[in-house]
Amino acid sequence: MRLDPSVYRDLLLSILPELVMTGWALVLLLVVAWRHKTTRDLRIAGWVTLAALGSTAIAIWWLWWNHTEIQGLAVMIAADDFRWVADWVFLGAAALTVLISFFYLEREKLLAPEYYVLLLFATLGAMVMAAGSDLMVIFLGLELMSVAVYVLAGFDRRRARSAEAALKYFLLGAFASGFLLYGIALVYGATATTNFALIGAQVSIDGTSIMLLMGLALLIVGFGFKVAAVPFHMWAPDVYDGAPTPVTAFMATAVKAAAFAALFRLLNSAFAGVAVWHDILWWLAAITMIGGNLFALGQRSLKRMLAYSSVAHAGYLLVAVTAGGPQGSSAFLVYAVAYTMMSLGAFAVLSAKGRGGESDVLIDDLAGLAGKRPWLALAMSVCMLSLLGFPGTAGFIGKWYILIAATSAGQNILAAILVLTSVVSAGYYLPVIMAMYMKPEPIEAAHVDVFLDRWARAAVTAVVVGLLLFGVWPNRLFELARTAGASIQRTTTTTTTALPPTSPPPATPTH
Repeated sequence: MRLDPSVYRDLLLSILPELVMTGWALVLLLVVAWRHKTTRDLRIAGWVTLAALGSTAIAIWWLWWNHTEIQGLAVMIAADDFRWVADWVFLGAAALTVLISFFYLEREKLLAPEYYVLLLFATLGAMVMAAGSDLMVIFLGLELMSVAVYVLAGFDRRRARSAEAALKYFLLGAFASGFLLYGIALVYGATATTNFALIGAQVSIDGTSIMLLMGLALLIVGFGFKVAAVPFHMWAPDVYDGAPTPVTAFMATAVKAAAFAALFRLLNSAFAGVAVWHDILWWLAAITMIGGNLFALGQRSLKRMLAYSSVAHAGYLLVAVTAGGPQGSSAFLVYAVAYTMMSLGAFAVLSAKGRGGESDVLIDDLAGLAGKRPWLALAMSVCMLSLLGFPGTAGFIGKWYILIAATSAGQNILAAILVLTSVVSAGYYLPVIMAMYMKPEPIEAAHVDVFLDRWARAAVTAVVVGLLLFGVWPNRLFELARTAGASIQRTTTTTTTALPPTSPPPATPTH
């Protein structure tokens, strides 16, 4: 199905998932205004949120099934398989977050159903970022997502650490948005457009200028803050540590994936003809992998260790971005699916162990968990092994695919750094498993209150099954990712050929 954005009906179809999500968000706002006092009201808001996510996923599936594409120039919104698969990642992360939030919010006495409204708007912002083929659309989606997550980070108003996390995230997020805006302004000044295809065409015709390169550098810095790449990661450990654990899980997965999806489309569509960004991201990926893993080695708090671990995984995803092309895009999608599952599973188990934000849960506090809660210990072990990249798990498949993309692009040294830093990560993932299975309980009643309700257990079960299933049978995921990765290149080629021919420069008069 080919859509013409100049036709109003086709334009609405191209943003159908976002329209469905927006409609549900408005309905949820009315529900929350009407019922917002009891635990039952909180549950109703959660179920409405799941209905919103499910119906939006169906709309995306319908567009994907009908091979929806934009005819001609993608003016503001792109419609391709890359967008649909990225949207499914965001919706899956949001749905798992809702399932682990039910019991958590009730246990922590956070009886404010506005939580789910913010979660929907954050997911909507992520979807807009993945769909945007214009710098202004990317920025609007980013701000919609960021403002909602700023509030979610400080949702537990009784805890000073949560308020500190929200304030740090807001200040540094605004700082990063300033870099992005300055970068957009400079790119517009150099090319007179903010559309990705038109920027790419302008670069291929006129080449690069100092103003364009400065704009690109500022855009990379802005996205570096959003994905928590070293040295722009300083906000991540404190914000992840202070936010409620389900919010931390959402930030580490959906928010990070949305920023990477937008960065992928930007670099491969608008700046495909600018080779210098490959070198910049090469160093950024190497420093992020090395720094994230070394910082995580020194952590004894489980939540801060997972926070620094997310920085390291941002480095692995940057390797896929550096590789570029259809193979890099495919590797990003495969690893995004795997990382979403394993990170959400680990944070879900952490939420069962801790109280008051889980900031004080040390790795040694899990000692003896396998004896009292063998199912939870097994789930955490699978997540840790997958984060490590152990064979037979989806994490291994994801890293292997990134390695293929990197070596195919000639980035052999970067691939070697990925392998070596993954080995280093065993120094902080394996102690978690050793504590659960090889150390005795500090006291007999250490794990009596460790509990997940049936919905959180269902989420963790789905995560564990998915990690093991994709670890031994990844073919279907590979096919989906390859098609989606190739769609970015196909969309760029189609829109470029649809551009009007440029007039030749005037002839120089002869004397």
